[in-house]
Amino acid sequence: MTGRSSLGTLRRISTTRPAAPAGERCEMCAAPVADEHQHVVDLSSRSLMCTCRPCYLLFTDQQAEMRYRAVPDRYLAFPDFGLGSSDWEDLQIPVGLAFLFENSVQERVVAFYPSPAGATESELPLSTWQRVLEANPGLDTVLPDVEALLIRAVPRADGADGFSCHLVPIDACYELVGRMRMTWRGFDGGQEARAALDEFFAMVDARSRPGRAGHGR
Repeated sequence: MTGRSSLGTLRRISTTRPAAPAGERCEMCAAPVADEHQHVVDLSSRSLMCTCRPCYLLFTDQQAEMRYRAVPDRYLAFPDFGLGSSDWEDLQIPVGLAFLFENSVQERVVAFYPSPAGATESELPLSTWQRVLEANPGLDTVLPDVEALLIRAVPRADGADGFSCHLVPIDACYELVGRMRMTWRGFDGGQEARAALDEFFAMVDARSRPGRAGHGR
């Protein structure tokens, strides 16, 4: 479907849509949507929009030049992900959790981490990130704007930091940010925030299928 025909369909929907019903609804056509529903990204504002299935399907072509892009539901785990503590320090991310994605409008990779104030951007040294990608070429599978790499520091048996890496939908990252913002207490987040974080990653692990980050052997 071309961008022109997609937008034409949206215009017809918007001019004939009924009065908005109570409860959750599609932000494009006002049709009711379930609590579990799909999203599209507004590439210009970086905002997520709740959508019904028909509106969502208008924007699933990841190559189409349109303002909106459908968020897929792909989850991957990279058990062979290679990242050392020195690499993490070089990335200049001040906490042990971040998500990174390619912003196609800005034409660069951006990094955010959860904080009591919401999603906080961290300046990402591109040369360092390029080094990480060269060591983990399988990470190139991530789709711009709609998928992210979610990286978390995980203590190893020897006490040093290891790192887990998952490919997740971008809306999952903002769900995590919302959970952290609601549960954060005190300086380090507190027990409730840590429990919410563990619950979130248990969900991610359950949904993920194996992916390969590093070089094949």
